[in-house]
Order: sequence, then C-alpha cells, then structure tokens
Amino acid sequence: MGQDPPREPDTVEAAVAALRAGRLVILPTETVYGLAADAANPAAVAAIYQAKGRPSFNPLIAHVTGLETAQAFARFDARAHALAEAFWPGPLTLVTPILAPERVCDLARAGLDTVAVRAPAHPLAQAVLAGFGGPVVAPSANRSGRPSPTSFADAVDETGFAAAAALDGGACAIGLESTVVAVLDGPVRLLRPGGVTRAQLEAVVGPLAEAENDAGRSPGRLALHYAPDAPVRLDAIEAKPGEVLLGFGAVTDDPGFNLSPSGDLAQAAANLFAYLRAADRRRPTAIVVAPIPDHGLGEAINDRLRRAAGFVG
Repeated sequence: MGQDPPREPDTVEAAVAALRAGRLVILPTETVYGLAADAANPAAVAAIYQAKGRPSFNPLIAHVTGLETAQAFARFDARAHALAEAFWPGPLTLVTPILAPERVCDLARAGLDTVAVRAPAHPLAQAVLAGFGGPVVAPSANRSGRPSPTSFADAVDETGFAAAAALDGGACAIGLESTVVAVLDGPVRLLRPGGVTRAQLEAVVGPLAEAENDAGRSPGRLALHYAPDAPVRLDAIEAKPGEVLLGFGAVTDDPGFNLSPSGDLAQAAANLFAYLRAADRRRPTAIVVAPIPDHGLGEAINDRLRRAAGFVG
C-alpha cells in the first residue's frame, strides 16, 4: 500500500469559515504553527485540548490583528500599550486583566481573570484574524510531548487529523514560542522567555521582575485554577443536604449541574469552569463531583478538580 498523498493547503476563506463553524484550523505564525479555534467557543477550545492529547488546562494565547482589537477585551495600561507599540505584530505575548470575558472563554483562560494576547506577524495569520473578526486561540499544533511544528508538513502530521482547514505559510521565521510578560499590578514580570529578548523589553519598560506567583498566568507554565469558595469533594455519587452535585454521565442522584449527560469528556471540559462558578453562586456547604474517567481529557479535568479540592499544590 502506498502512503496517503500530502494534504493540500486550504485558503484563508476556508480557514475563516471553519473557525466560524467551531472547527479547528492549522494556522502558521512567525513563531510556530498553531492549532487554532474561536477563543469565545468553549467546545472548540476543548477540541484543541483533545486533539493535542494528554492535555492540561494551561491558559492559551488569544491572537488578534493588533492593539485596537486587543483593547476590545483586554485592559492595557501605559506599559502594555508601549510594549504592544514596540513589538506588535511579533513574538510577544502580554498577560493583562480581562475586560470582556465572553470574548475569550473560561477554558481558554484557565479560569483566570487575566488573558494572554498577542498579534502575530505572519501575513496568513493576519489575514485569517482580519477575516474572522475576533480573537483566536492557537497553541502549538503538536501532540503532547512532541516538538512544536515549524513547517506545514510537520503541523499536518501532528494534528492535521483534527483540523477542518490547514494553511501553508512556509517555514516559521522564528521557530520559537513567543516571549510572555505579565503587565498587571506591580512591575512587569517575565513569565516565559521567547522571541523578544529581556534586553529588548527592558529598553521599553525598564527592569523586569521574575514570575513569582504570576507564572501560572502564562501558557507553557503550571496553570492556576479557579478555586471556588465552597469546599470540593470528588468521586461523589450523591449530594448531602446543602451540597451541589456536578454530575457526569448517568447519575442516580439528581445533579444540580451535569458536566456531560452523555459522558463526553470534551463537553465536560468545556463546561467545567462555568459550572464550578454557577455551583459556587448557590453558596453550598460543598460542591461534590461525580467520578470522571481518568483518560484523555479526563486526566486534565481530574487534575483541575484535585487542585480545586486542595489535593495538589
């Protein structure tokens, strides 16, 4: 048997249509190829985690055409504005407070009150973003544990099976993930080194602080999680009086919320942060969660739940 013929690249119009339909797209940038989805669509974002395999709920970068688009959903102070003016479009990601959380969903932000955002320099990425008209998350288009793809062929080989459209932008000019800095209260903090150097950054905003407690706000670092006020109990089959149950699949007790009645892990991942918040708003004595299978996306869901329950530092 011969090998399958190489995948032909799609058009910008096909990529935009796929994003609007909630599908995934292989998107070239100047750093690495990304696996892209509508940042506002939690089901589409969950599909990214599923396609990459062995996922974790790290915050994802919202890609935009430029500063004006970013300011529609992220708060830029004078320092963030200066950095964007200096390095965008380009390999710099800014972590800033979120202004319009509906534009970049909870799952994409890992439940945080901040958002990671950058404007890529690649012309095909810019064309897709302009056509789509909103933020697009696009983590590297590799399977977990594999090197980030910097060519169309490698990206297609890694996650092309999950993409409704794939764009060939040639070899990535930088081939190294973007630098990530947090521009929040206090000094600007370097969360991840990348295509923009420390010296270049410090020429604009002065000396940088180290990540400290902000490390989890960066893609590629340990993610912080949404911690409800109510205590969390796992592997529960029923709720006691005063408690709220987060169900999964068929449960004998009447759940207050069901992460996925059909037992679909992607749906459960997409619902997780919103349902934790909704359950917490009821001011229960505890939030109890039905057993979740510990494979595929379930591994990440259980990791997040264990952290919420205080079992992981």
